[in-house]
Amino acid sequence: MNDLTVHEHATGPRGERVLVRRSARRRRTVSISRRDGDLVIAIPAAFSAREEREWVAKMVDQLVSKEARRSPTSRSDASLRRMAREVSEKHLGGRAHPTSVTWSTRQNQRWGSCTPSDGTIRLSHQLRGMPDYVVRAVMMHELVHLLVPDHGPDFQALMANYPLAEKARGFLDGVSWAKNLPEGAGGLEDDLQGDADGLEGDLPSGADGRDGATPGQPLRRAR
Repeated sequence: MNDLTVHEHATGPRGERVLVRRSARRRRTVSISRRDGDLVIAIPAAFSAREEREWVAKMVDQLVSKEARRSPTSRSDASLRRMAREVSEKHLGGRAHPTSVTWSTRQNQRWGSCTPSDGTIRLSHQLRGMPDYVVRAVMMHELVHLLVPDHGPDFQALMANYPLAEKARGFLDGVSWAKNLPEGAGGLEDDLQGDADGLEGDLPSGADGRDGATPGQPLRRAR
């Protein structure tokens, strides 16, 4: 393993570490897998810093999409309650305590809603199958509303504790645009378990990491 150099990127879709391993043995493929709670991306040692950044973003997005396709309806109300506890504890110091967290088929113009007076949170069923970090961003939004009713500075300061909020907002804005929802309707609204299969991407023909390889190539399962 002495041919590996590890670089740490910020966070993955659930706030996990993203580790990039440069390998002199790897020339034509890029792979991603989950190991011990981290996302590990293996790239050719010859990649430039720009290529590394591009492939990290590409592979993380591909992994998130793969998991969403694999189990688009696996999230139950019970799993939402667990998610609410996790998000509250990790990003709000456990201050938000919803009394009820459920999916709703009546949320067609909003991604989520809450009633601070009784502590209930409802997330739109349309979020099912979307990347985990997106669902968590909407959950965070509603949890913060249990503490702060408006969208003023106090609200924004608490939302800033969730590092992927803006990325999730961009994702949902794209979904809203594709569905022709009214502008701003959405507001801000899968973790692979154990040893996941991971993904592997082929570099363009003739690329060895020195010729400006860019993401966008078909992916296949890592072997």
